[in-house]
Amino acid sequence: QEQLVESGGGLVQPGGSLRLSCAASGFTFSSYVMTWVRQAPGKGFEWVSTISQNSGVTSYADSVKGRFTVSRDNAKNTLYLQMNSLKLEDTAVYYCKRGNLKGQGTQVTVSS
Repeated sequence: QEQLVESGGGLVQPGGSLRLSCAASGFTFSSYVMTWVRQAPGKGFEWVSTISQNSGVTSYADSVKGRFTVSRDNAKNTLYLQMNSLKLEDTAVYYCKRGNLKGQGTQVTVSS
């Protein structure tokens, strides 16, 4: 059974940091491009970042560029998103995706 499970979300003050993880199972993780997306309250999904199979290519939405870093550990079948200098507008449920496969999400709340 193919599965993605996100973790690492929480409540953080503006300017703080969080590291999200996404554990993959049921498929050959190293063969796939992986993506982070987010959904803020009352809004649609927003693409955040994508990483290639061997981590050689990464891309970011302008809204997070310079603050977020995507990475992966293919030996551990895990995708990461390091989020620094968090802003109020980063509040959202964050999901990792492989094509149409998506996890249950992890809530990130940035609030003072």
